[in-house]
Amino acid sequence: MTDADSLPAELRRDRIRARLDKRGYVRVADIARDFAVSSVTARTDLDALVEVGVARRVHGGAVAASAAPEVSVEQSVQTGVESKRAIARRAAGLIDAGQSVFLDVGSTALAVAEALVERTELHDVVVVTNGLSTALTLESAVPRLSVYVTGGALRPLQHSLVNPMGQQLIESVHADVAILGCNGVDVVAGVTNVNLPEAEIKRAMVAASDRVVITADASKLARVTVGHVAELSQVDTIVTDAAADAATVEELRSAGAAVLLA
Repeated sequence: MTDADSLPAELRRDRIRARLDKRGYVRVADIARDFAVSSVTARTDLDALVEVGVARRVHGGAVAASAAPEVSVEQSVQTGVESKRAIARRAAGLIDAGQSVFLDVGSTALAVAEALVERTELHDVVVVTNGLSTALTLESAVPRLSVYVTGGALRPLQHSLVNPMGQQLIESVHADVAILGCNGVDVVAGVTNVNLPEAEIKRAMVAASDRVVITADASKLARVTVGHVAELSQVDTIVTDAAADAATVEELRSAGAAVLLA
């Protein structure tokens, strides 16, 4: 089918907008494939949606203009407290003495750090983090836990360290497990994050780990944001909460990820 044989532009753009409303993100490649149009036409469709104020262009696609902006860790730590604690304890329970761990940034990472500190039987665990708040939370468990901070440029909202220099330590070490937060987990799009520099660091952690554990509360399932972190095939375990939609959980399990309900 050629562009001339595909849906009329107005109808096609209505359907693309519906995808944006549902998923928060669409890719040029997916539009071209699913609507049997060229990449040029797909980009033109997205530009038209940007012009009317319903989309915002990002590399490789577009996000909904109404997508929630990134919030500070101090704000996010106040929401879903019990859910995050339950998820964190389940994720921290996957760590054994003597293992090495990548632990990133965000309110759930802070909860995981607290849960690791609470596990007083843990010893000889090495934790590498790009989060200043994460490192400070772990400090009380030193020397049972050895804590290393990556270095790099400081991002104030999450108190995170990113490139330049953010990946250098990560690329020089190996971790048994990476426990990573995110803003979206989707069967098709995989794991995504709202912030591109932090997504880049998360990708490096995935590449340098034997196992990848994603922590995501129910609101993040079947959601897609701008920064790609990992394909679902790269994820070993997703830890979410009991409020997760049962059908979505089954889809994720069918795609090969173990899903644990906290």
